[in-house]
Amino acid sequence: MAFFKRHARLLVSLFFIFLTTAGIEWWMGRSLLGPDGKFGLWEGSIWSSENSQRFADPYSFSHFVHGILFYAFLWLGARKIPVRPRLLIAVLLEAAWELLENSPLIINRYRAVTVSLGYEGDSVLNSLSDILMMMLGFLFAWRMRPWLAVATVVVMEVGCAMVIRDNLTLNIIILVHPFDAIREWQLAAQPPP
Repeated sequence: MAFFKRHARLLVSLFFIFLTTAGIEWWMGRSLLGPDGKFGLWEGSIWSSENSQRFADPYSFSHFVHGILFYAFLWLGARKIPVRPRLLIAVLLEAAWELLENSPLIINRYRAVTVSLGYEGDSVLNSLSDILMMMLGFLFAWRMRPWLAVATVVVMEVGCAMVIRDNLTLNIIILVHPFDAIREWQLAAQPPP
């Protein structure tokens, strides 16, 4: 109970951000739990129609990396601000990204230039999980030595590139400027229909 008293304003603010994000996404037509309406904890295939619909998926690692990067950027640019307000700033940035990512603008961009050919957007559950994963990455970076946070980013980025042929770095590159060679390499891993 002491934890909740000490962090009441932070927890209320986080609850409000999560609730607002969920409400806006639902209003935008996002499914709460995915098209089948069933809760799912994990979807491991980026080629599945269930990807970005369940609580977690391989892109959850990218959101964890978002948290580490947000921590680093906010530490560099706003280190005099206490960590709780910096966490709120990071959560607001991630929530804004989730809203943008699930807008027709970004959904259509993903379909046009990335390997996410049938991407329909995230479920509300997946979006909220993405924000939570970012928070975990932020808190991890806050508590760990910088070299360990950097090593974690490298391991996650290299691991995701090897396992799913996608990661945060490749995603940003392809969204900003598509490279046919990267897309062909990624599509070569697609299982046959």
